[in-house]
Amino acid sequence: MKSTLNLYNTLVMILGQYHKWLDKRHFYTLAWMVVGLIMSKTVNLTEWAPYVDSRAQYAQSSVRRFQRWLNNERINVHDLYGVIIREALTEWGEATLYLALDTSMLWNEYCLIRLSIIYRGRAIPLVWQVVAHASSSVSLIAYRHLLDRAYQLLPSHSRVVFLADRGFADTDLMAYLSEVLLWDWHIRIKASFLVYRRGARHIKISSIKLQRGQACFWHNVYITKQQFGAVHLALAKPNGGKDCWFIVSNLPTDVTTFDTYGLRFDIEENFLDDKSNGFQLESSLIRSANALSRLCFVIAIATLFLVSQGTVVVEAGKRRLVDAHWFRGNSYLKIGWHWVKRALAVGLELITRLRLSPLPDPEPAKASKKQARAADDLRFSVQFEVFSPLSTEFC
Repeated sequence: MKSTLNLYNTLVMILGQYHKWLDKRHFYTLAWMVVGLIMSKTVNLTEWAPYVDSRAQYAQSSVRRFQRWLNNERINVHDLYGVIIREALTEWGEATLYLALDTSMLWNEYCLIRLSIIYRGRAIPLVWQVVAHASSSVSLIAYRHLLDRAYQLLPSHSRVVFLADRGFADTDLMAYLSEVLLWDWHIRIKASFLVYRRGARHIKISSIKLQRGQACFWHNVYITKQQFGAVHLALAKPNGGKDCWFIVSNLPTDVTTFDTYGLRFDIEENFLDDKSNGFQLESSLIRSANALSRLCFVIAIATLFLVSQGTVVVEAGKRRLVDAHWFRGNSYLKIGWHWVKRALAVGLELITRLRLSPLPDPEPAKASKKQARAADDLRFSVQFEVFSPLSTEFC
């Protein structure tokens, strides 16, 4: 119990830097919840109770304490987390931030909508909401407030690049990103999208025939029946894959567009960390959208803490004390997690603040040398077509 108390005191010291809580009991309960989550590796509240050191005599008392916290409408997790994540990004200045938007289903009853910061092979939650919704497809009206909140949290001078999959291929979203938020964006689109070009008849994306290993880039085109644009396309058919890549962007496209869009897949790893690879979110017995949103806050704090710890470990050149790979094979979250367990066992130091570094990853992860070579060997024959913008009469 002494080791978990050390972790609790560390979290109280860190989280206490950001808020003057109206009710200190809420603050201390949060710290114990994060301790329970890290130590038990599950969101099951009964598994957290053994790690709590309090005046409560029975485990059931601690579980009820957690339940009351998760169902307390006075606890606004977005305001609380906003201060924390903003402070974690203070070093970014004018550095580019990549954001990914995606959804994840829970028991086919709830949809978790999350906008995350792409960070060194994983994603850090930025804003989110859980809604009672039996589909992973959501409209702009359901998540626009999340975009607005994210805009307020990010460093004012940072360039932002927004990434999303086909489920968010919405011209209203594209217009909102460009005209209101002033963010750049890369969004994957469906093969059924219509494309309009000056001097040529409109066609569906699916009618553009690509050979394996071929990529083409169309600039100044317009999409959908509304002829939204001008936008830029990056289209490719990889040698080793079955699916073609169809990406639309507000920026002129080239081969680097695929690399940038590929960062979006890191949010899927983040959802995997939430579920089977980390916190076992789907084992929760909670069936309330608001309570689940608060539970996601606990997960977000744990994720940010562990990734921040992993960042410090790698920067200090101490990764191999907790990672058995010659080159980095574990995520920053797992490195931080291993370090916390080792620190509590043998008395190593833990971090004293939450921090995400804007510097390039000093030690990018490699699942294997073979996989790294395969990624390096990915090549395309390319073709560019630049069209003149359509006249206003045509539009």
